[in-house]
Amino acid sequence: MLYTPNLDKPAADGGIDMSALCRALCDAMLSVRDEQDRQVFPTGGTRVLAYPAAHFAIADGGAAGEAAGLGSDYAFVYMNVRMAKGRSALVHQRVGETLNACVRQWFGPQFERRPIGVTVQVDEGHEVFDAKNSSLHPLFNKT
Repeated sequence: MLYTPNLDKPAADGGIDMSALCRALCDAMLSVRDEQDRQVFPTGGTRVLAYPAAHFAIADGGAAGEAAGLGSDYAFVYMNVRMAKGRSALVHQRVGETLNACVRQWFGPQFERRPIGVTVQVDEGHEVFDAKNSSLHPLFNKT
């Protein structure tokens, strides 16, 4: 997740608790089930990372927001979920809808108070090389 750093402030000042949002998105991902009611994302391989952009410019710089009485402090969040190949179109849709519902819940107050854009994309990886090195997976793959 890449976001404008003007979101790194208290909610009362128009910000978002990014650590809590990351936890909510991770929990949402872990809740998605496939057609056989299996968890879609492996627990040990599910992670949500957020980075503030060092530099940004959005739209007209704030003129339209000021004219609409919403202020010029535009914000933007770009979320991209990369899934391994092989999941069905229904699973892709479930993942997108689940994450978008979480986003709408978290950013609902922001949408009402300020100009902000949030993009949620789900991609299916086309890996040409895919190595996974982890000591996390064994913690959750107990048989």
